[in-house]
Amino acid sequence: MLAGQQPVVRATGVGKIFDVGPNPVTALEEIDLTIRAGEFVSLIGPSGCGKTTLLRVLGDLIEPTSGEILVNAKPARQARLDRDYGMVFQAPVLMDWRTIARNIELPLEIIGFPREERARRSAELLRLVELEGFGERHPWQLSGGMQQRVAIARALAFAPRLLLMDEPFGALDEMTRERMNLELLHIWSRTGTTVVFVTHSIPEAVFLSTRVIVMSARPGRISRIVEVDLAQPRTVETRDSPRYFELVSEVREALRQDDAESGSAGPAKTTPWA
Repeated sequence: MLAGQQPVVRATGVGKIFDVGPNPVTALEEIDLTIRAGEFVSLIGPSGCGKTTLLRVLGDLIEPTSGEILVNAKPARQARLDRDYGMVFQAPVLMDWRTIARNIELPLEIIGFPREERARRSAELLRLVELEGFGERHPWQLSGGMQQRVAIARALAFAPRLLLMDEPFGALDEMTRERMNLELLHIWSRTGTTVVFVTHSIPEAVFLSTRVIVMSARPGRISRIVEVDLAQPRTVETRDSPRYFELVSEVREALRQDDAESGSAGPAKTTPWA
């Protein structure tokens, strides 16, 4: 981040309590996090630690119980209204009756962009995600990895400064997932968009990120931040480098240490606020 430039995300004292039944559940507690422009930040931690909850709070899909979220120096609600960010979920959530091009155009269509502008932007994004020539296909004619590329293209329709991604490659096979990692880094380098990425995979977090945010078991806190100093651009060979293995081990050790300190006898149970 350049001197004097506002961070894209600033979370201060953020907490979230879910009032479910007689015993409220504290999902997040005292989250302080600053994300700089152009960063790729991954959130990782045990199941139920609040990774997705934090992402949803950042995206103004749920409100924090305490603390403050600023996105581009604005309250999260205003940032969402101003379309400052896009979101990609675990499933592509595409409309099977619309072509690929028209799925990408949908956000622009909703707010009334002219047809010519929608078509121009859709064509640009299809080139960006390397799906040129597939615009007239339908989602059911594409593989899972290709469908996720369409979802990414749709999230980038407004050229957002912040892209929030909730385990978008979790359902893909290992080879497809590794290829999608490379393609996502290519998109990130081309657009300069700041990315916050939720994953359960330590190797994926290290390979993609400029920083890995390690979260503790519930109530979710930031227990450690690992700076990833791997050279850019990342390539297939990056995964074979000694430094890559060192960083994977560092993140794994941070997770183990937190697990030991929490006194957990095993992995946390998966919950709706993971």
